[in-house]
Amino acid sequence: MRGSAARRLGLEDRLGLVHPSIDVHTLGIASVRQVLSDCGIAVLAADARVNDAVGRAKDPASVGIIRDWIKGRGITAIGFSYRLDPDEGLRCFSAFMEALSLGHAHASDGGSLRLVFFAGLPRTCDLVEERFPQVATLFRGDESPAETLDMLGVPRAFLPGRLATGVAYDEARMAFGHELVRAGNYRDVEPVDRSGYPQFGERGDGICARVAHGSARGLPPVIRAHVGPYLPDRREAVSMFLDWTRRLAKAGLLDVLSIGTSQLSQSRFGDRWGGLDDGGGVPIASAEEFAEVWRAARPMLVRSYAGTRGVPAMARMLEESVDQAWHALSLWWFCEIDGRGPNSVRENLIQHTAALGYIAKTGKPFEPNVPHHFAFRGGDDLTYVLSGFVAAKAAKAAGVRALVLQVMLNTPKCAWGINDLAKARALLRLVRGIEDGGFRVYLQPRGGLDYFSRDPEKAKAQLAAVTAMMDDIEPGDDSSPQIMHVVSYSEGFALADPDIVNESIRIARHALPSYRALKAAGGMEGISSSPQLLARIASLVEDARMAIAAIESAIPSPYSAEGLYEIMASGFFAAPGLSACRDEFPEALRWDTKCVDGSLEAVDEAGLPVRAADRIAIAALNARSRAGSRM
Repeated sequence: MRGSAARRLGLEDRLGLVHPSIDVHTLGIASVRQVLSDCGIAVLAADARVNDAVGRAKDPASVGIIRDWIKGRGITAIGFSYRLDPDEGLRCFSAFMEALSLGHAHASDGGSLRLVFFAGLPRTCDLVEERFPQVATLFRGDESPAETLDMLGVPRAFLPGRLATGVAYDEARMAFGHELVRAGNYRDVEPVDRSGYPQFGERGDGICARVAHGSARGLPPVIRAHVGPYLPDRREAVSMFLDWTRRLAKAGLLDVLSIGTSQLSQSRFGDRWGGLDDGGGVPIASAEEFAEVWRAARPMLVRSYAGTRGVPAMARMLEESVDQAWHALSLWWFCEIDGRGPNSVRENLIQHTAALGYIAKTGKPFEPNVPHHFAFRGGDDLTYVLSGFVAAKAAKAAGVRALVLQVMLNTPKCAWGINDLAKARALLRLVRGIEDGGFRVYLQPRGGLDYFSRDPEKAKAQLAAVTAMMDDIEPGDDSSPQIMHVVSYSEGFALADPDIVNESIRIARHALPSYRALKAAGGMEGISSSPQLLARIASLVEDARMAIAAIESAIPSPYSAEGLYEIMASGFFAAPGLSACRDEFPEALRWDTKCVDGSLEAVDEAGLPVRAADRIAIAALNARSRAGSRM
């Protein structure tokens, strides 16, 4: 059966990792390689020549290349990864398995190979499992590092101490989550009465007043959720969304309705859409339709995505139509660099800094929708922390008086929870350091976009587990987090309708006090004082401060639109996974990144971590050189 000792790795094994060259999703491979190597198991990642052969396994020459690589390296187990189209994935893997047979690679046929593992999309795994029952283990993409080790059969005794701490923290939170969901008491969670302060639910109500009211009365965090159905018929989709909004308002569990507008709502608002293709999300097309949402949402607060062109004008329209709870901008993102809008990066920054000036005049908070976008493109942990802090300083420089600090946890998926916690605390420490009488920070953590399993029960446990981590960002402070962005547990498999949204809120609401009670009873190890965690926080803070000092020394007016452009162009941020504007930002591509001990680090051509001081010095030199060339 799967998981038997004969199907598990041991110290005597040599694991080869392969993937067809067409599939560039290799971060998970690198993560597994690092962890297994730390456990003392030999891991060999195939080079480009072998991976090319893997992708052309039906070619007779490829059979020989694959066979010689396995034999020459003494490989006893192979992990095959393919995360693109399921049918194509099955075809590629079938050809590879045939090549193994033709090359007599299996131990039963005189070769060294005794185990084959497969990693792919859930549907691909289903197809592979049906066709090849001999495959030892299938990885569907929702496994934590700890689960991956268990599935490979790696004993915990093999883990170095620094990794054992991370595994223990992640496992304890997941065990907590599974027990909470199994018990089912979260279903008894009732709405919170947040009325009782001036303008509650009326125009002029706002997140600052709602948080202050809740904090003074010891109420749970304000809950935000993102909602937006898509249907081919635009009017039918808007009508459905209005019905969903009324249902959510009546249930009373959601405090802030975040409208998940469609791509055309963001990039072509005010145009005639005609037959243009639209993405997911609700296709709201006019200010009056936005205003209808606000009326249907009473007494919830409402906010929506910014535009990807005419950004200041869109901000004004949202302020007038939905009394925007707070504004969110992505600065370098949602433009040509990621295909989400028509603006160049420079024009995007010009429009976004102008919008910041407008937001400052409204007195509304601003949410920098920034760090996780760098993480999506392979940005290392320093880039995550630094980009968030730069965005916060830019907001304060523009006169914004309140910041909603979104912290996306579980990003990237290879990150260990203890390192996610370190990033969150480091960023929060830096941003809280610029708080004063005219600038207030509200913490808003959330789960990762690609974190949640396609298995509903596991996803519910994951939601509880990530909520537990939210409490560990500012432990001992019952007023933190001030806002919780509850990502619905169905994120990995289905659109979240009101029933799913409300169930997700109940899970998160119940998880927070339950986790606090568990810690108070001594049921959790003292992760907050872990030397490993504290050292990582200190390192990230020190490196980010070093980078900020270099930025402010080398770049004139660093928090202007031109200054923000130069920060990116000079290479202060690592983004090796950029798919567009690569010629415009070669310095962002200078360093590759890889998972090291559950953190994402910038590495050199040899795969060795690069000292932050060296990276920063190179970026500062670039900045000064660019400034000199413009004189």
